[in-house]
Amino acid sequence: MNTDRVLLVVPNLRWCLGDASTFWHFVPYNLCLLAAMVEDLCEVEILDAYIDDLSLEQFTAIVEQRRPDVVGITVMMDQFAEAGHLAAKAAKQGCPDSKVVLGGVHVTVDPDEVMCDPVIDYAVRGEGEYVFRELLLFLQGKQAFPGRGVCRRDGAGYVVAERAELIGDLDAVKLPSYDLIDYERYTHHAPRRSVDSPRALPYARVMTSRGCPYQCVFCQVEHISGRTFRRRSAQNVLEEIAWLKDRYGIQSLILDDDNLFSHRSHAVDLLQGMIDQGLAMPWAMISTAVFRLDEELVELMRESGCEYICIAIESGCRRVLDEVINKPVDYDHARQMVAKAQSVGIYVAANFIVGFPTETWDEIRETIRFAEDLGTDYVKLFHAIPLRHTRLWELCETTGAFKSGFNVDGIRWNTGQIETDQFNPDDLTILRAYEWDRINFSSPARRARTAAMMGVSEEELWTIRRQTLEGAQQRVASSVAAEKAG
Repeated sequence: MNTDRVLLVVPNLRWCLGDASTFWHFVPYNLCLLAAMVEDLCEVEILDAYIDDLSLEQFTAIVEQRRPDVVGITVMMDQFAEAGHLAAKAAKQGCPDSKVVLGGVHVTVDPDEVMCDPVIDYAVRGEGEYVFRELLLFLQGKQAFPGRGVCRRDGAGYVVAERAELIGDLDAVKLPSYDLIDYERYTHHAPRRSVDSPRALPYARVMTSRGCPYQCVFCQVEHISGRTFRRRSAQNVLEEIAWLKDRYGIQSLILDDDNLFSHRSHAVDLLQGMIDQGLAMPWAMISTAVFRLDEELVELMRESGCEYICIAIESGCRRVLDEVINKPVDYDHARQMVAKAQSVGIYVAANFIVGFPTETWDEIRETIRFAEDLGTDYVKLFHAIPLRHTRLWELCETTGAFKSGFNVDGIRWNTGQIETDQFNPDDLTILRAYEWDRINFSSPARRARTAAMMGVSEEELWTIRRQTLEGAQQRVASSVAAEKAG
């Protein structure tokens, strides 16, 4: 088969969800990595239907015009699975002879659901940089079908493969081919107004590791990239930062890495390397394992340019943290690290989650009190969201905690899917919105500092607050109306 032309696709998430508050502007990093690994085999294009806000009709017309031999579609979250299937159907309509390949989180955790779709010819399970290359070589008739990682059609049915072997040497993965996209469209403006927005523009996002050794109840990572923690060498990461700075003029970084500090000496080498090699610049970390921090690390973080961290506490109730969530957070140590980070000039936010099965209303209020007393600069409050193939999903099944009419295809990050005799999603929607507002904007000094972090005026901040509260009210009103109509 001819595979001279490969089109890699980000579907438009709006095809399946219309709630803009669930979206986040992101660089198609994974597709740029795939492209870098196969550019010597074929001509590669990347089409981001999301950033271009293409309609399905426009997307179909582009595929028809370009007539690719292979269309590779990524679906990075279960929440957006439908968009991937719509893209696959449209690709086949536009170019019936093309081979459609789906990859990403959706197929990795739910391959049967993916392969039940007859328009999908192949699906890549797990880390795809090497496996996708092997699939192209197979389609070119140059090697046998990959032994692991690729699901395929088999007559009227399909065969589901085991996940691809985890990539052990992450340094061997090539730098992403950002030249295949209009990189400035992603890096020269902030995705939205938030405390964890880039600290300066243009900015870049950098990943330093894969896998996670911990077992938080709500997380799919174990099924996506494994419990085996693997890290790029400090020098390999430094080379990427230098490349981003020299080639694209990057002025700040977001480190997309929950476990940067899991290996202390590696973190020290990276941060000290940024300082020694003239790569220190403002950087932020959106999810930080606070239990891996110490005072020396915090000082080094600030010296290398850190301006913002968001620590993952999850619950202020010891029972819920230990017996339900399974996260090794020491509350006293967390308080010390928050105070230390703030003392050196780092803005600190904290994540909390409420609404777990078996959690009582009093325990939820305990978390709210702790979130306020911890003393961070900003607090984020989330619903517990059950994702398939997690222990939280299993706990919801065993305790009967899925809300009435629950549908996995209807999952939203900003609305709850769990209800018990203690609470329902509407209760938590209002609680989260109003406690978020009360805690975060309780004083003029706090409002001023948060407005500065978001890069907005205090008048604009008030608009954001009002829209958040009104949005919560509207979601509850819609929920009540749907319940009455049902």
